[in-house]
Amino acid sequence: MIAWLQNRVRRAHPTNLLLLSYLATIAAGSLALMLPAATVDGAINVLDALFTATSAVCVTGLIVVDTGTYFTFFGQIVILLLIQIGGLGIMTLSVALFQIIGKKVVFQQRMAMQEVFSHTPREDIYYLIRSVLLFTLAVEAAGAVLLFFYWRPAFPFSEALFKAVFHSVSAFCNAGFSQFSNNLMDGRSSVFLNLTICGLIILGGIGFPVVYEIYRRALRGARGKLSLQTKSVLLTTAGLITVGTLVILMSEKSLNNSNGQGLLSAFFQSVTCRTAGFNTLEIASLNTATLVFMMFLMLVGASPGSCGGGIKTTTFTVLVAFSWSRLMRYKCVNLFKKTIPQDTVSKSISVLVFSMAAICIAVFLIVFMDPDHGARVQGNRQFLNFLFETISAFGTVGLSMGVTPVLSWSGKLVIIVLMVIGRVGVPAFTYIIAGGGSTKGVQYAEENLMIG
Repeated sequence: MIAWLQNRVRRAHPTNLLLLSYLATIAAGSLALMLPAATVDGAINVLDALFTATSAVCVTGLIVVDTGTYFTFFGQIVILLLIQIGGLGIMTLSVALFQIIGKKVVFQQRMAMQEVFSHTPREDIYYLIRSVLLFTLAVEAAGAVLLFFYWRPAFPFSEALFKAVFHSVSAFCNAGFSQFSNNLMDGRSSVFLNLTICGLIILGGIGFPVVYEIYRRALRGARGKLSLQTKSVLLTTAGLITVGTLVILMSEKSLNNSNGQGLLSAFFQSVTCRTAGFNTLEIASLNTATLVFMMFLMLVGASPGSCGGGIKTTTFTVLVAFSWSRLMRYKCVNLFKKTIPQDTVSKSISVLVFSMAAICIAVFLIVFMDPDHGARVQGNRQFLNFLFETISAFGTVGLSMGVTPVLSWSGKLVIIVLMVIGRVGVPAFTYIIAGGGSTKGVQYAEENLMIG
């Protein structure tokens, strides 16, 4: 049996191997959460265990039961491990472990790492993975120390330490899981807590390739210009956070106060919309305009090679550049005095189309398979509730308007599938559906169509 599995791993395509690693981890996590020691009541139904494990591995943060009160210390440890594994990726950890024990890493695993952490072939993929692990542990440790000092006055030493570690890992991995029933709303006025969590979220969301390049230039004296990837990620991230802060601040009139707390809350929510899922504001009480813009931020998501989901910042940047080039009737799509390959532009458009289709189909299925939703979700923004929840799942964000716990079993299954798609990534998932190989199809005589 072991030999058969090893043979299948060697023959599997890196994309399939990536998906299987996530599914295997979700299955193991679900079984662990179903152990009597994992919950306060000693039991949890299969679907809720599966949903929680999927949300943790896919670093989403959507919950059907309260993490801090429903799960025991052991159960929260399981969730913490699933978040860490999901944030880094099981393939990253397995390759690193094989390197430590001196075992040969199969070609498919190296290729899987290549697809996750680099947009161009590179010879130092092992060094990159080691750097990723060291950077992750260093940032999470620093975050845990800072959060420990924040919570130590309010909690005993061991409890404050565990809360600090849990929230540091959850923030860096962009998971959004919290041990507090109201998330981080009690710390809304704390500049220290807000900036610490935001710093962890941003570092975990800009992508390991970008961090690695900045590290090589800053500490190792690497020369040359920043890559187009790094420039795009940094500019788009800064722009979305800034614009998001201003829009939320202007849309929510209650945040316009003189003590700066409104600006801090708007900034925090703008950052966390980028796939993190923490909140210091009551999401369900926000204005419709605010929620619509937050859905846009969640759809864009984090950057490639990071812990976050969404269509990614680089995809959004390419789409903006493509739209501008079409509007100005430029021959090519240019960015930072570089021309974007046509294949990259086509891939970006495909990612957006597939993402929108997945979200629309998911919303339709949730409503179609459970016609009683209207009786359980009150208010005049029912459709907005479902759409917000669906985009949050696809972007692996975790922000919720309170719909998740009352979803039917069919609705939860739809959200589970959407979280997996969002974590594995649209390009990888489309490969799994359509397969690889050479370009297919027959080219016929051209005939034009009226567009627009």
